[in-house]
Amino acid sequence: MGVNVALDPMDFSGVESFCFAKQIDMLIVGPEAPLVAGIKDHFRQSAGCSHVLVVGPDSAGAQLEGSKAFAKIFMKKNNIPTAAYREFSAGEEDGVLHYLDGVEPPFVLKADGLAAGKGVLIIHDREEAKREARAMLGGKFGDASRRLVVEAFLDGIEFSVFALTDGQHYLLLPEAKDYKRIGEGDTGPNTGGMGAVSPVHFYDEKMRQKVLDRIVKPTILGLQQEGIDYRGFLFFGLISVGGEPYVIEYNCRMGDPETEVVIPRIQSDLLPVLASLKDKTLDRHELDINPDFFTTVMMVSGGYPGDYEKGKPIAIPEIVPNNTIVFHAGTAQGEAGAETAGGRVLAVTGSGPGMEEALARSYETVKSIKFEGKYYRTDIGKDLR
Repeated sequence: MGVNVALDPMDFSGVESFCFAKQIDMLIVGPEAPLVAGIKDHFRQSAGCSHVLVVGPDSAGAQLEGSKAFAKIFMKKNNIPTAAYREFSAGEEDGVLHYLDGVEPPFVLKADGLAAGKGVLIIHDREEAKREARAMLGGKFGDASRRLVVEAFLDGIEFSVFALTDGQHYLLLPEAKDYKRIGEGDTGPNTGGMGAVSPVHFYDEKMRQKVLDRIVKPTILGLQQEGIDYRGFLFFGLISVGGEPYVIEYNCRMGDPETEVVIPRIQSDLLPVLASLKDKTLDRHELDINPDFFTTVMMVSGGYPGDYEKGKPIAIPEIVPNNTIVFHAGTAQGEAGAETAGGRVLAVTGSGPGMEEALARSYETVKSIKFEGKYYRTDIGKDLR
């Protein structure tokens, strides 16, 4: 039975002390920030915990997510298809404004560093794009946006592919499609994700082979050539443009809300698979994947991804429908039970032989859960029908 422990993932010494005291041999890092900051490097140099298998890259490998500019340079170097781009740093405001005058909308502005899923803006109006670019270089997202990547807009349908690698071999996990915008019909600001669906019908064998040959394999080979010993999850945020896959972004870990549809589809025991990363024997394993549909609907606090209040009591029914899982995200234990403690509060996953059945189970449970200001999108999966 799992136990929640109040550890700060950025307190590396505190995490190390807990692992030492509890004789823990494997640490699976969920958030991106500790990976980018070097939690794996810390454990590698630890006197008492250097034996701990940290599932995730070191700080060098985590730059695939930690720096949009690094990722773009890496993709260009390894001939991995992605959108054309330019990068600008604080102090180059005149340069980015001049550049925006010479390209056509929509304008894609990306904070170079980590911005909790909010550092990507897609803007149709040129003057608004200029204002936002100036604000980002001026620190709108803190240090994360003092370096800015301006991308060409790719028009297509997005999807996500996941791989687990030991640095030499890889296993593909189930694919997914997530929904990043806060509003119905993919409108409004980007969020960390409002829902997800797996499997995805257009990710057929032909597309799968293109993704493998043009993206997954070159990425793993490129990491090897850079001397990066990458052992962990790789997330490929992709877009299909006319049937051709392009990389929008990398993540150096599993991410919400896709994890809540991808991991439940894996019927194999993941523990020995993850353990094989230590001695690079991942090629000895295969994954048994459930063919059913899994859908996740994210319940968020009112006001998210902007300002929102915390500490709202959450009422969850004691019994939820069969084939339904409620994942806690931005919650905390209050005096009277669970209460809201973040923007994305709960992820509700339903499953079934068809997408409609899975969605029906997700939404039935979402409607039964109560907290003040709750919000969720009602159109998850609508574009896949």
